[in-house]
Amino acid sequence: MKIGTNKVVSLAYTLEVEGDVMETVTSEKPLEFIFGTGYLLPKFEENVSNKVVGDAFDFTLTASEGYGEENPDAIIELPKDIFKVDGKIEEGLLTVGNILPMQDSDGNRLQGSIDEIKDDVVVMNFNHPLAGADLHFKGIVVAVREASETELVNGLRGELGTSCGDGGCSGCSGCH
Repeated sequence: MKIGTNKVVSLAYTLEVEGDVMETVTSEKPLEFIFGTGYLLPKFEENVSNKVVGDAFDFTLTASEGYGEENPDAIIELPKDIFKVDGKIEEGLLTVGNILPMQDSDGNRLQGSIDEIKDDVVVMNFNHPLAGADLHFKGIVVAVREASETELVNGLRGELGTSCGDGGCSGCSGCH
């Protein structure tokens, strides 16, 4: 059976960024998703479309095909005071590299990485961690099957979109 719309696809792969392995998803715990539901990056799906079990794949997505270029407007300074709870900032919270769940003024949830800590402000980066990076995927198709009606309505295991292997799935548009 070929990979196509409304097929449940299982993939094992490695993701490399600038020659460094960022993620390994094994055949024992593959990335599983319903093809054509918009959960994965469009160019990722395009590169595995029409493949069958046992087919290998090896492709690179440019930054613009992946998570986009880094947007300087997504790097902002926030007053340290907003991180206080009961008048105090939790010890260890404000550490460069920490990823914090945040919410914008419209109620949208965001993940922000702390880039820098200054006297009165914290520099937060709301770009995707892989923004600006070319993504090299190399792997194999583990399984392909028809999605059930329930899966098409509710997604895999009752959640829309995907079930990720260990460490999440960089091929996804929404796991991280």
